[in-house]
Amino acid sequence: MSDSDQTAFLEFQRVEKSASPLTLGNYERALDAYRDWRGERFSGWREAVADDFRDYLFALMKQGLKRSTIRLRFAALRSFYKYLVLRRGLAHSPVAEVQLPKPERRLPVVLTIQQIDELLTLPLRTEPAKTAPEWLPLRDAAILELFYSSGLRISELLAIDIRDLDFIGETVRVRGKGAKERIVPIGTPALNAIQRYRQAAAVTSGPLFLSKLRRRITQQAVDLLLKKYLKLSGIPFGVSPHKLRHSFATHLLDAGADLRSVQSLLGHASLSTTQIYTHVTKERLKTAYDQAHPRA
Repeated sequence: MSDSDQTAFLEFQRVEKSASPLTLGNYERALDAYRDWRGERFSGWREAVADDFRDYLFALMKQGLKRSTIRLRFAALRSFYKYLVLRRGLAHSPVAEVQLPKPERRLPVVLTIQQIDELLTLPLRTEPAKTAPEWLPLRDAAILELFYSSGLRISELLAIDIRDLDFIGETVRVRGKGAKERIVPIGTPALNAIQRYRQAAAVTSGPLFLSKLRRRITQQAVDLLLKKYLKLSGIPFGVSPHKLRHSFATHLLDAGADLRSVQSLLGHASLSTTQIYTHVTKERLKTAYDQAHPRA
């Protein structure tokens, strides 16, 4: 039955594909959203035909959903049906025949080097709360430095343990999407910030970044510290860990790094994912030209 197919698919993603809880949640919500939309007309996943999904696509577009949201939902449905074909004996995927709207091309928001410098110095220039441990500003500085120095995803940074750091080799071992490991360089300012924090907080083993209660720091805590320092800065837009990652990649390309190297540093499976940053760099060059050239 369809329920057993859906359950088996999610278990396959969790066990064999090492999908993250976030990815599993996205898959489950996408499948449930289609079933809810069909309502009483849903007779089973194996009975669905291409026109059912074309109608669903049209309904989502009428709702005014972003193209990226629609494409994410259909990516989950396509993965599900691909699994049914390869592992559960279904003859063909009805979703494969549905043509999706092209993705919107939105260039990543990138901080300038001056904005990065301002943000990274704020933790040590800000008076901490009276109840905060003395080492907390040093931890915040180390987190921001490492984000920008190595271009890590938030999930990668949160998972770092002391044993993942190689201070002699100036690298960190991170676990990316699909539990894939890669070795990423760390710049000297970030290494120094991490050492100062570790010494002050007496962090010798286990998780690298700790909460006030000396447990592994959470994503919510990182989001809050970024918002805190952003309010104290002159940066006129929201800053997320991913914007620091965008800035890392764009500044490398601006300085002449090759695309393949940046792809490897970011842990992108496909070069096309990294190529978005080349468009950012071109736009920045055009802006600089227009502002500086006397005959622009």
